Amino acid sequence: MIGRDTRRSGPMLEGALAAGLASAGADAVLLGVIPTPAVAELVAGSDAAAGAVISASHNPFADNGIKLFGADGFKLADAAEAAVEADLDAEGSRPEGDRLGAITAWEGGRTEYVESVLRRCPVDLSGMTVVLDCANGATAVTAPEIFERLGARVTLVGVEPDGININDGCGSTDLALVGEVVRGVGADLGLAFDGDGDRALAVDAAGTPVDGDQILAICALDLRARGALPGDAVVTTTMTNLGFRRAMAEAGIEVRWTDVGDRYVLEEMRRGGYALGGEQSGHLINLAHGPSGDGVAAALHLLGALIARGEDLATAGAVMRRLPQKLVNVRAERKGELAEAEAVWEAVRECERALGEDGRVVVRASGTEPLVRVMVEAPTVEDCDRWCQTIVEVVERDLASPLP
Repeated sequence: MIGRDTRRSGPMLEGALAAGLASAGADAVLLGVIPTPAVAELVAGSDAAAGAVISASHNPFADNGIKLFGADGFKLADAAEAAVEADLDAEGSRPEGDRLGAITAWEGGRTEYVESVLRRCPVDLSGMTVVLDCANGATAVTAPEIFERLGARVTLVGVEPDGININDGCGSTDLALVGEVVRGVGADLGLAFDGDGDRALAVDAAGTPVDGDQILAICALDLRARGALPGDAVVTTTMTNLGFRRAMAEAGIEVRWTDVGDRYVLEEMRRGGYALGGEQSGHLINLAHGPSGDGVAAALHLLGALIARGEDLATAGAVMRRLPQKLVNVRAERKGELAEAEAVWEAVRECERALGEDGRVVVRASGTEPLVRVMVEAPTVEDCDRWCQTIVEVVERDLASPLP
């Protein structure tokens, strides 16, 4: 099964991928524009051998890529992806004649996914006014119907994709628009998805952002209150704010840490039998809702938790106090050399010695862009700014310039 988001390059890559699969003897089922979690769920519920989503998620429209899912709907492990890449270079014969695969379209996949979300997340949203920002991406074809059928009064933005406006000044990467609309229409809150629909962030009634850490905290406390949080534990990444860990500790919930990336969160969840995990960026995985991060399902879990608590989003989000945190993306053409960049790591160690237990430093290379991400948490904004700038300057000096 092959799905895609709304990027102009999507149909081109869809055609190329489908042709390649058919030439190797596999049948390709085209789902068209559809959120990433829908593909994962549809694959898991069928006899499909695998799923593919043509998307660059939250990245600018000019980028694109392919996400792969196994027959169980879970993302492929790193080793499996490496094996696929190795096979691409292998010599071998191709099928001919009636052994070629077929290419068909299935327009009903989108409807089946919508009905599944409504069954899994039967939240009564009657009387709630919500702004949805669909990032001019894949959720534009599913989220409005889901929220309206659940009874919400919905104002829509980011639902007019033109092939190039995906994630452009809208969606989970830019909450200014949804915040402005929430204030303008007097909505209870706003929800913003990314281009392929596996992330969701929110703004409260004042338009103030509520990030993935806060959403995860609210949902973890909700599951704990309902006796539905196995092991009284939640899984998140090293980028998660220290305030989250402190809030969970106060509630008696263990926090399990992984490397950055929803696939690593999911691997730890499956390994330990945990039900809930997520990232600050808005990926939230609830295995009761499906095998992957699902922005719409996560948003509905959030709203259900607010209704159960009888609180608005601003009040519920205050369950955790965020430490000042600063993240800087440094253009680094030589990001692959980060592990051996001793001057960078000496700057990191100096910062860690100064902050002690009251702060944290994370420096990592982006998995998709020529960037090194520098994140610092500290007791004060001034400390954050100072130490972040110190490390950024070393990264720029040692890794920014391309090789001669």
